[in-house]
Amino acid sequence: MNVEKIGIVVADGDEYKSLRAAVEQGKFESLEILKREAHKFEITTEKGSIEVISILCGIGKVNAAAATVCLISMGCDVILNYGLSGGVSGIGRGEITIPDRFLEHDFDLQVLGYKPCEKPAQPSYIYNASKEFLSLAKEIIPSAKCGTAVTGDRFICDDSVRVELANTFNAMSCDMETAAIAYVCEYCDIPFLAIRRVSDDAGNDAKDAYRSMNTADETLLYSYVEALIKAII
Repeated sequence: MNVEKIGIVVADGDEYKSLRAAVEQGKFESLEILKREAHKFEITTEKGSIEVISILCGIGKVNAAAATVCLISMGCDVILNYGLSGGVSGIGRGEITIPDRFLEHDFDLQVLGYKPCEKPAQPSYIYNASKEFLSLAKEIIPSAKCGTAVTGDRFICDDSVRVELANTFNAMSCDMETAAIAYVCEYCDIPFLAIRRVSDDAGNDAKDAYRSMNTADETLLYSYVEALIKAII
């Protein structure tokens, strides 16, 4: 597995805290990418070390896609993401998900005769996680669930929308970044993997459930990402 540089894309400031705290315990360089906070550092094991560039990209598809393009242009040959997701079907609050495919639920040209999320003149509009890194991550987190993550520029807090996402896309979870990152990676031939924790059920009470987990100072997700990187070295 020839990986020289890994990029980590994180959308939310509370989610980025644990990475920042871990990085600042060792040697690192502070960067600014797209006027966003970023860090360059190394993760080391007895087998060797690997350079990592992380960016706090901001919430939403455009922010995530732009950050991903920048990291790839800086030489990152693997892109990882972690954060919180809404649970849509088959997964509960607090569980870990490693999505194996991604799509944009809010891309809609059905009035022009296209399928939900289908993009004209684009051969693929459903993007895939790296099978190799998915297998590694499942060894590290055997209890994690795999399935479809749907992405859109909207925080889902509506029972009826949750049911629609489940029925239309067979969605397991929803978020606001992963499909945008996956799109860039797939069309740049860069392996991508996301590790997400379910904060809420994307239903009518999702706002309060999300906030209570998002503001918790937890290190679990970044610890999984760090373990995955060490397994890649």
